[in-house]
Amino acid sequence: MDAIILQILNGLDKGSAYALIALGLTLIFGTLGVVNFAHGALFMIGAFVAVTMQKLLGLSFEQIDESKTDFLGNPLKVEVPYVESWFGPDVGAALIDWSVPLAILFAIPVMLVIGFVMERGLIKHFYKRPHADQILVTFGLAIVLQELVKHFYGANPIQTPAPDAFIGSFDFGAMIGFDPNVIIYPYWRLVYFLFAALVIGAVFAFLQFTTFGMVVRAGMADRETVGLLGINIDRRFTIMFGIAAAVAGIAGVMYAPILSPNYHMGMDFLVLSFVVVVVGGMGSLPGAVAAGFLLGILQSFASMNEVKSLIPGIDQVIIYLVAIIILLTRPRGLMGRAGVMED
Repeated sequence: MDAIILQILNGLDKGSAYALIALGLTLIFGTLGVVNFAHGALFMIGAFVAVTMQKLLGLSFEQIDESKTDFLGNPLKVEVPYVESWFGPDVGAALIDWSVPLAILFAIPVMLVIGFVMERGLIKHFYKRPHADQILVTFGLAIVLQELVKHFYGANPIQTPAPDAFIGSFDFGAMIGFDPNVIIYPYWRLVYFLFAALVIGAVFAFLQFTTFGMVVRAGMADRETVGLLGINIDRRFTIMFGIAAAVAGIAGVMYAPILSPNYHMGMDFLVLSFVVVVVGGMGSLPGAVAAGFLLGILQSFASMNEVKSLIPGIDQVIIYLVAIIILLTRPRGLMGRAGVMED
C-alpha cells in the first residue's frame, strides 16, 4: 500500500506538468483551431525565466570585508549581491532564496507578450491552413526558440533550487497513519501539485464565471454567430493565446527546481502533452486535465522496478500504448466532441 501511495504521488507530480501544458494546448486549439507544436517551447522559456531571475538576483560586486583577512592579515574582498546592498542582508538574502516563486511575477507579462507576438506575427496567417501546415510551422518555431536558448544559456542543465523552506521531504505516511519514514515525498513536488491545481481551477473559473470567458466559450462553439453579434472575437482569442502562453510559462517556472532547465525540455514535454491532449479529446479542457493526471499516474506505476522487470521498457511506452488503446475504442478521445479534426 505504501508503494502504491508513493507512485500515485509521483504520478500527480508528472500529471500536473502534463495537465498544465495540455490545458494551454487545448485552449489554443479550442479557440483558434491551431495545433501549436511550439507550446512546449513556451514551457521551456518559463523555466529559463526562473533561471534568469536567479542570475539577476545573484549579481554581485566586490567589497572589502575588514572582518575577514588572509594569512598575512590583509582584509579580503568578498562578493556582495546588489540586492543585499540595496535592501539589507536579510531582505536581500530572502529575495535570492525565493527567486523561483518571484519569477512568476515576471514570467506572466513576459509570456503574455511572447504569446501576443507569436499569434499576431505568425499563427494568424495559418488559421485557414491545414493542420499539417500548422504543425510544421509551429514545430519549426519551437526548434528556433530551442536553439536560441541553447545559444544564450548553453547546452547543460542549470540547477535552479527551490526556496530553503521547501528543501527536504515531507513524511506523508506518518500523516495518514503509516509508520514514520515509510512514505517520504519532497516538499516542492507537493507545492507543484497544489500550484497546478490552483492554476487549473483559476482557468476553469475564468472561463465559466466571467463575461469574457462566457464569450470565449460561445466563440469556441460558434465563432461566426458571435462575430455577427458585433463582438470582436478575434481579439478575445488573441488574449486567450496569451493566457495559454502564460499558463505554460508559469508551469515551467515552478517546474525548474524539479527538473533542471535545459534547452530541449520543452520538446520532451510537448510530445507527451500532445498525446495527453489527443487522449483527453481534442478541444476538451476537462479531457486534457483528466488525461494528464491519468497518464502521469500510469507512467509512474510503469516506472516501478517490479513492473519493469516483468516488461522491460514499459515505462517509456506506456503512455503511447494507452493512447493507442483509447483511440481504437474511442476515436475522439475520452471527452472529445464530434467534428473536431474530422474534416
